[in-house]
Amino acid sequence: MGKLDAGDLAPDFTLPDQDGTEVSLASFAGKPVIVYFYPKDDTPGCTKEACQFNENLATFKKAKVTVLGISADSASKHQAFREKYGLKFPLLTDADHAVGDAYGAWGEKTMYGKKTIGVIRSTFLIGGDGVIQRAWYFVKADGHAAKVLEELQG
Repeated sequence: MGKLDAGDLAPDFTLPDQDGTEVSLASFAGKPVIVYFYPKDDTPGCTKEACQFNENLATFKKAKVTVLGISADSASKHQAFREKYGLKFPLLTDADHAVGDAYGAWGEKTMYGKKTIGVIRSTFLIGGDGVIQRAWYFVKADGHAAKVLEELQG
């Protein structure tokens, strides 16, 4: 699937969260959502990114924005990751990468000079109308949550 841009309709999805509860993008209709795709729980970059989103959660909540993290990790790995770092937002399991693919967040990337297929660290700010307001691809984990917050605060 190709990359998505501002103005594109966000692909709907329903994925299980860390507790096995189905979470659907459609259930957030009327409210903005941040959906971010990350490679793997409890790895250095992913931990930094998740913790920075978590540290800014109160500010996101003030702006009435829900944060959702998505990776292929299992519910039990998500639970352990949330507990270890005190994460307070849902982590969803995209085991077959279908949602990542629909968002252009699954595909070829270069890691340590080698081309591989995997999760492309990506974030989407989706408006209450289901339209993407901003898409970030190949983001740097450290400092990214602050950039998303800047965008929100205009």
